[in-house]
Amino acid sequence: MGARKHNRAEAIKEAKKTKYYAVLKNCPTSPRKMRLVAGLVRGVGVKRALDVLKFSPKEASRRMEKLVLSAIANWQNKNEGVRMEDANLYVKEVFVDSARVLKRLRPAPQGRAHRIRKRSNHVTIILESKQISE
Repeated sequence: MGARKHNRAEAIKEAKKTKYYAVLKNCPTSPRKMRLVAGLVRGVGVKRALDVLKFSPKEASRRMEKLVLSAIANWQNKNEGVRMEDANLYVKEVFVDSARVLKRLRPAPQGRAHRIRKRSNHVTIILESKQISE
């Protein structure tokens, strides 16, 4: 392996140490429905995001709530001894990507069949700390 490639890999590894994120893979919800929920929490403080998700009637919001809690736990692992209230955490980025699509057949009239596409998605959430200028 070349030195340049190795150096780039090391730089990426170092950058990940200061990034606080959580990833949910193969979530059995359509990406379109999950993006509606992602829009609710994008750019919002962590406490507010959890409140919004808790009282949202959408089924996808339960999974997003668990993902936010996971990202908070990841932040706590990397910042031991720092209180969460002092850090002013907020949801910096949320993005929803399409995952595998399960193709199923549904019987239709006159001996035909319609293809049903059961979509799933990958969700990535990135937290960041707001620095208060004094």
